[in-house]
This record gives sequence, C-alpha cells and structure tokens, in this order.
Amino acid sequence: MKAFCEKWGKRIATKEMLLIVVVTLAATIIGMFAARLPGLKILGALIIALLIGMVVQFPIRAWYTKGDTARQAGVKDAAGLIANKFLRLGIILLGFKLNLQLLFTTGAKCLPLAVVIVSVTVLITYGICRWMGVDPLMAILVSCGTGICGAAAVMGVSGSIKVSPKREEEKENDEVTAIAIVAIMGTIFALLEIAVLPLFGLTQAQEGFVAGGSLHEIAHAVAAGEGLNNERLAAQQGVVDAATMANIMKLSRVLMLVFVAIIVAIWWDKKHSEVPADGGKRKVAFPWFMLGFIATAAVGTLMLKVWPVTAGFVNVLGNDVAKIFLGMAMAALGINVNFKALKKGVKPFVASLIASVILVALCIGLALLFFPAK
Repeated sequence: MKAFCEKWGKRIATKEMLLIVVVTLAATIIGMFAARLPGLKILGALIIALLIGMVVQFPIRAWYTKGDTARQAGVKDAAGLIANKFLRLGIILLGFKLNLQLLFTTGAKCLPLAVVIVSVTVLITYGICRWMGVDPLMAILVSCGTGICGAAAVMGVSGSIKVSPKREEEKENDEVTAIAIVAIMGTIFALLEIAVLPLFGLTQAQEGFVAGGSLHEIAHAVAAGEGLNNERLAAQQGVVDAATMANIMKLSRVLMLVFVAIIVAIWWDKKHSEVPADGGKRKVAFPWFMLGFIATAAVGTLMLKVWPVTAGFVNVLGNDVAKIFLGMAMAALGINVNFKALKKGVKPFVASLIASVILVALCIGLALLFFPAK
C-alpha cells in the first residue's frame, strides 16, 4: 500500500499535474459556456474543450516546457493520466442522464431498433474503413463514434482496447482523429437534417427518430431535435414531438455503448491483442467502468422514481459534473495530440461519410416502418 501511494503520489503531486488540471478545467468551463452560443451549440462543450486543448499545447511548449525534456515528459504524463482516468469517471457519471424507466416504457420500441442501427452502422463503417486500407484501431474507433454516440463512444471503446506501451501515443492520436471526424460529420448532418427532413413529409415522431437514430454526438441529436420540433404539429398528429423522440432514440443508442465496449474488448483480444514476447497470458481490457455507467443509470432512475425531488441533483451529476470530467479528458487529449498524425484521417473520414449517408437512409426506412403516420 505504501509503495502504491508513493508511486501515484509522484505522478499526481507535480507542477505539471497542477498546470494541466488548471488548463483543462479552464478549457472545459469555456467550452460549456461557449456551447450555449447559437453558432457553437451544435458542436457541444466536449468538442470545444478538445479544440481548446489542441490550441493551448503551443503556448505550453513555448512558455513552460521550452525544450526541457523532464517538463515535456511531466506534461505528457499528466495529460495522459487526466485523459484516461477522468474519461472513465465522466462516462460513469453520464449514466445518471439515462432514465431507464423512460427507455423501457416510452422508448421500448426504440431499444431494439437501436441495436439494429448500431450493429449495422458499426459493421458497415468498419468494413468500408478496412476496404480502404485503414488500420483496425482507427477503423473501430471511427466506426463506434459514427454508430453510437460520437466522442463518448470513441473514448469509451478506446478504453476497451489494450495496446503495447509503444503504441499508446498512436492510440491517443487515433482517438483525437476519430473524435474530430465524428464531430465534423455530426455537425454537417445535423444541419442537413434540420433543413431537409421537413421536405420528406415525415411526422414529428419520425423526424425525431431519424435525428436521434442517425446523428453522432448527443449535442447533434438535441440540436437537430430542437430545430425540427413543433409541439403543436405533434399534437395534431397525435405523436411524440421531434425533440422528445430525438432524445429517447439517442439515449437508446448511448445505452448500446456498454455492450459494444464489452464486445470490442473481447474481439480485440482475440484478433489484435499483442501477445507478450515471453509468451505470457493476455488479459482482456474489460471496460469495468461501463458497469459503473449502468449502475449510475439504475441509481438515477430509482432516485427519480422514489424521490422526484432529487431530479435536479441527478441532472447535475449526469449533465454538468459528467461534462466537467469528460471535458477535462478531452482537453487533455488535445494537449497531447500530434498534428502530423491527423493526416491519417482522410480515408476514415470518407468511410464515415459514406456510412452516415447509409445510416440516415436506414433510419428513414425504420421510421416509416415502425412509426407510421396515424
């Protein structure tokens, strides 16, 4: 125990850790406020925090590390630690945002459809990526980000993948590239859906289903749902309005992250895990933090049912506090990103674009089939 405390004390109690904590927290707070602005709302606080982290690495190099290898190593280690640990804590807290009762009642029809949508999209995107020559790590991260819930999916699935120490930097760069791809893709398609979906003559419920089922980030689905929302029209049609349906469908896909992360952990171990040179046994990087995600979802749902007065507290944990930890993790990722590695993103970007078009078409078909106009 003493050795454990000493080891972690040396990593945590450093000037570099204090610097990165202050910088990433500031980036997150700025991102949260900036995301309230009309022009930036569609990006979301997490993506803005990532972008800020990518920018501030330059003044950190110029004013703090200045070629000092010890400081450079300290900054890299501190940012890596925050990106890794705060990500898991943020995803666990994000579970409070999932109202399981809502999903299993009002959203009962959405859950099995979410399984279909996520499975088809992940497999198609991965297949296109591999066909285009994208390496398996980048391919699976982009596939899950496209098929499930954007940045949170990329980070969550990445936590299920164990690589050798020499590939950790490559993995971090792939994470940032994949996040950038799904952020750009989600923004483009959110704007397109707000403008184009009303032309298809869909009901409010159908439009909301397509938005929640096809868009990448939670922020994208929420923004599109609000942009398409017309409560008066929904009442006339006798259906759920677009904003509500978009949220329910998107959260149904978010729930799939737990199962996909576990499946990816097992699949990666069997297909791509790097066996130690001494022939030792491999260990599956089981995403235990995903069990915490389910636990907080269950606790939050129970609190809302038994003590409705706690709704505000549950919302703060699942939204604000979770966003702070996730935002700091994203900003830390940005600080460590190698910009030269971003050039690997061209092929997976094209693959995600093709898959996103297929995803929208699939969701429109499912909406017409399972949510017919009355």
